[in-house]
Amino acid sequence: MADSAVTVHHLEHDPVTSRATEFVERKGLGHPDSICDGIAEAISRRLSQYYLEEFGRVLHHNTDSVQLVAGTTEPAFGGGEILDPITVFLGGQATKTVDGRRVPIDDLAVDAARDYVDANFDELPADAVEFDPRLGETSADLQALFDEQAAPRANDTSIGVGYAPLSDTERIVRGLEAAIREEGPAVGEDVKVLGWRTDDGLRLTVAAAVVSRYVATVEEYVDVVAQVEDLATRYASDRTERDVHVDVNAADDVDAETVYLTETGLSAEMGDDGNVGRGNRANGLITPHRSMSLEATAGKNPVSHVGKLYNLVATNAAERINQQLDAEYTGVKLLSQIGAPVTEPQAIDVETAARDDEEIRRLVTAELEDVDSLSRDIVAGDVQLF
Repeated sequence: MADSAVTVHHLEHDPVTSRATEFVERKGLGHPDSICDGIAEAISRRLSQYYLEEFGRVLHHNTDSVQLVAGTTEPAFGGGEILDPITVFLGGQATKTVDGRRVPIDDLAVDAARDYVDANFDELPADAVEFDPRLGETSADLQALFDEQAAPRANDTSIGVGYAPLSDTERIVRGLEAAIREEGPAVGEDVKVLGWRTDDGLRLTVAAAVVSRYVATVEEYVDVVAQVEDLATRYASDRTERDVHVDVNAADDVDAETVYLTETGLSAEMGDDGNVGRGNRANGLITPHRSMSLEATAGKNPVSHVGKLYNLVATNAAERINQQLDAEYTGVKLLSQIGAPVTEPQAIDVETAARDDEEIRRLVTAELEDVDSLSRDIVAGDVQLF
């Protein structure tokens, strides 16, 4: 990478910490958009593993076009009824034929999707979700970028963005969602957290789907919501000196018993649709005060799709610069060009509190050169993508 393709801008501190306000959101594991992300990535991993076992290398595919159409339920305290199933369309493209051999793409996709749902959503019966595989044949032009060579070539012109470290608000919002899900069975997997930080305070709005069979009355529902509010307040207060205020299920009308009650712990059961890439970025957050790429990371192939790889490489490079150069903040942006080796971005832009430009360039280059290892980790399921 020529020096002319790398720009380094020096900052004194994290630009978000000097702002009077900050917004941060996390869509939890069971949010319809996150469900689509998880299924898309599970299919990509399953296809990658099959290709490796059968043909010795990952072949071209992108399974990042998963869409969810909500079902219909009639929740009731103590347990209601599922009327219509959730439908999940499994879209994208994959290599379906290799040397005259057909690859069972649809079967692999449905099995991967089913396994993901069964492993992650305890209250969702098998007959409450249906899968409709719609994967087409991959583009011949994109398949050509997978030809054996020294380095895979980028199959898109795209931008990857990453930064480190997370702010206090970002750490709280990202960690709180999982803490709430782990509190007990009455709260389902669909938990969304939105944080608003000011100079002096942190306000958290939590949407937590309550599972009907664990609450026999509206009073028991109110108790569950109060427990979530207490947990969120304690969790955030332990991690910030700001005043913390928490609202849980703010749209509830308790007197009318119109509350966030569900059969499955998912809003997808009754009117909330989902799409890949509409939710969290690669660091698990939605951060409008930060630079973000709009690329969906989940479901894109782990070998040549820079829309996936560069967001991860940029984040890893930012973390590495901060750790090794003791920087207060680093942001990294990578610009690819279709057809160029994935290890050679068209341009790199870094903004950082570190001052050693030569070492900054070396650390970013080292992350790019380690992209094969990153791809293996993705296929193994060891990398967070949403």
